[in-house]
Amino acid sequence: MPPVKLPAFVTPALLASIRGHPHLPHHSWYFIAGVTLSVLNRPDEIANVFKHALETGPGRIDAKPGHDEQLQMARKMREALVKAAPIGGLPKAINALFALKAVTPPALLDEPLAYSPTSRPVEVYDIPSSRILHRGQTFFDKVYGKVSKRVMGQMDRSGTEDLGITARLMYGYILSNISVLTAAESSFVLVAGLIPQDVNPQLKGHLKGAMNNGATIDEVQAVREVVIRICEASGMMRFGEAVPGGWGWRGEVANL
Repeated sequence: MPPVKLPAFVTPALLASIRGHPHLPHHSWYFIAGVTLSVLNRPDEIANVFKHALETGPGRIDAKPGHDEQLQMARKMREALVKAAPIGGLPKAINALFALKAVTPPALLDEPLAYSPTSRPVEVYDIPSSRILHRGQTFFDKVYGKVSKRVMGQMDRSGTEDLGITARLMYGYILSNISVLTAAESSFVLVAGLIPQDVNPQLKGHLKGAMNNGATIDEVQAVREVVIRICEASGMMRFGEAVPGGWGWRGEVANL
């Protein structure tokens, strides 16, 4: 049997409510929505978000962006989906990026062996790994603040030291690269990717981490609110006596 086609839920009204949030930072609504949809395993809806963004712009006011700004938006969206891979899963990121590519005009793509806005190929092949890992540790320390050593130590003592190694690689080569997304925007990606997974212990740290990376409390709460709005539109709900199981949250979504 062919796979079931799920009903669309990213409506113009939902997009307008996300874009119109008064505290959501400029140039963020579309990649926050894209990451949320990727982790929800709804890459089919990413096209609606991106096409809407290219037509209406990166902020609350309708204004079709020019080529340079469209290119910036395409790169931010791609980078957000890449940065969501370590926390949401590489297979979902792959599907999301190919869904995005299918609706991206050729002039807005970055092809292999051409200019890389992130310079990751250079970082992987030409820069000593110690420099990249040090940058990642610095980013990790900024996110977790005074508890960073304890958090990394817990991963090192998880029963396999490889968990800590995985985190160091993830932060070094993926998350700490702020060539396209700022540190605060990178934190928004993490918040958007964690909320649909019902992982409050990790979400709590990254809500605070976003503020450590320069976001305001209003901005962080705005990101949390729009992500929950998208999740609820997709069918997620909070579990309770009336909803004993399925796809949802076991308790209130962590907040600041």
